[in-house]
Amino acid sequence: MRIIPAIDIIEGKCVRLTKGEYSTKKIYNENPLEVAKQFEDNGIQFLHLVDLDGAKSKNIVNHKILEQIATKTSLKIDFGGGLKSDQDLEIAFSSGASQITGGSIAVKNPETFINWIEKYGAEKIILGADCKDRKIATNGWLQTSLADVVDFIIDYEEKGVKNVICTDVAKDGMLQGTSNVLYKEIIKITAINLIASGGVSSIRDLQLLKEIGCEGAILGKAIYEGKIPLKELQKLC
Repeated sequence: MRIIPAIDIIEGKCVRLTKGEYSTKKIYNENPLEVAKQFEDNGIQFLHLVDLDGAKSKNIVNHKILEQIATKTSLKIDFGGGLKSDQDLEIAFSSGASQITGGSIAVKNPETFINWIEKYGAEKIILGADCKDRKIATNGWLQTSLADVVDFIIDYEEKGVKNVICTDVAKDGMLQGTSNVLYKEIIKITAINLIASGGVSSIRDLQLLKEIGCEGAILGKAIYEGKIPLKELQKLC
């Protein structure tokens, strides 16, 4: 299972939110590149980079941070937040993203999202399936749709999606464990590569996600709050 630390960006700074609420913003580092280099120095190979400014705006915002990390580390970066047009996608890939994650776009403009899969290939495009009470959340989790998360994933699997990041918003930033029941359900009835996100608080949480069959696990606050030392992650990697 891939270990994927997250860096969330607001106003160029490394932050974390609780349950996706922007009012809970906590700044952990003024320099995201510094954080990324720490990850790389401890054997991390992958990074989940989220443009939270972009997520609630009309377009990508923090692509310069992406470019800086991509050019000054060897991390394989998946980038999300604010990707709402073909131009945004081109900017993300030209700035160094190995993959992109589309969430809101997949709900609000599925035709564009499917075109991305066809143009760039399913390995480059990750479906972001973020949910509140099983309902898909969009626009930086500020809005909730009527779509059930499992039905949403099944529908996109039929359209060619192979990789999905699933975040239970209620778990995100809470350090109280992950949505294993939901993840088991998804893995049981689909063949997608599931990347779990939200709630990781310990090495045991990561071990459980691996046992369930998750292809990857994203974690953030557990690192920043010292719950999981980078040296411990290095052993897993």
